Amino acid sequence: MKIVVAPNAFKGSLSAAQAAEAIQRGIQRVVPEARPLLAPVADGGDGMVDVLAQPLGAQRHICSVSGPLGAPVRAAFLYCPARRLALIVTSSAAGLALLPADALDPLHSNTVGVGQLLHAALELGARHIVLGVGGSASTDGATGLATALGIRFLDQQGNPVSADGAGLERIGAIDRSGVEPRMEAVRLEVACDVDNPLLGPRGAAAVYAPQKGATAEQTERLERGLAHYATVLERELAVDIRSLPGAGAAGGMGGGLVALFQAQLRPGADLVLELLQLEQAIAAADLVITGEGRLDGQTAYGKAPGAVARLAQKHAVPCIALAGSLDESAYQLHASGFTALFSLSPGTLTLTQLMRHADVHLAHVAEQALRCLLAGRPGDDGRARWRAETPV
Repeated sequence: MKIVVAPNAFKGSLSAAQAAEAIQRGIQRVVPEARPLLAPVADGGDGMVDVLAQPLGAQRHICSVSGPLGAPVRAAFLYCPARRLALIVTSSAAGLALLPADALDPLHSNTVGVGQLLHAALELGARHIVLGVGGSASTDGATGLATALGIRFLDQQGNPVSADGAGLERIGAIDRSGVEPRMEAVRLEVACDVDNPLLGPRGAAAVYAPQKGATAEQTERLERGLAHYATVLERELAVDIRSLPGAGAAGGMGGGLVALFQAQLRPGADLVLELLQLEQAIAAADLVITGEGRLDGQTAYGKAPGAVARLAQKHAVPCIALAGSLDESAYQLHASGFTALFSLSPGTLTLTQLMRHADVHLAHVAEQALRCLLAGRPGDDGRARWRAETPV
């Protein structure tokens, strides 16, 4: 029997790699000789760098760049020389987690440091850049990033405008004459796990600005700024991003990158699985095991376990999901490729207790799930068939 183990991180408890190792321990309690293929996955945020570094043979580079409010931060990105591929996450240079709760500034936080990371990747020779945009502190429509790559945003008098949320409503023109020329030859893919539009009740300002510390008044100002920015982009670059799914990702970065750099927006989970070449492994598997901290009805939309289950369903491979908790809506997931769902909690443990020993509980539930599967197979609870086949 060939098993692919492809979990996402269990946030606050286990990285995706640690989760995969715990599941493997549970499998090997049932069949000690089993060698499942461990393929930790991610949605496109911070975890993207962690799960792709080893499979791609990528090098980790650390740079000092401008943080979300201008103070220098140390940020890492991956570069794979053989593929001229760079993997960058916005949160490493412009992340909300880089700021203390009492220092959030939604109007002046920016993505300049992210642009500096892109420039560093270009210096290494990158021709394909994958940018994960989750977890940003800013609502600048990628103007900060673009400024770091030579684009100038000017007011009606031709004076530079601040590259942040506060400056959006003052933009009168876009000067691309000094843009980094190497960006013209780069394939830029933006990994995002949301499809929010730029504007409106589901837009970048309304949904995400309050999470970044914006007051109701600031949220309204950012909405006006983004609407004005979209008008200028259409006039100057002939690109309309108002109704583009995903344009609202990361404070309008999604839409800004499409208009300014012809970026392609991709579901982060699908992009990560593609880079891992996971479909080939799943197509040849007898069983897939995935999971993350919580499963609910939204797991099928943009989340890594949902993307894994879709591939398993495509190739008619059973897919078991293991989770710290299961929302009532999680049982809708059977239609999305999940064969069975299991919760880690063995009884009346508190969330803190469960998270403290998540690896132990994950191994236990993986063992029980596999025992249940093998009980329905012929010969020595299914183990005879296992030994007759080449393990993965």
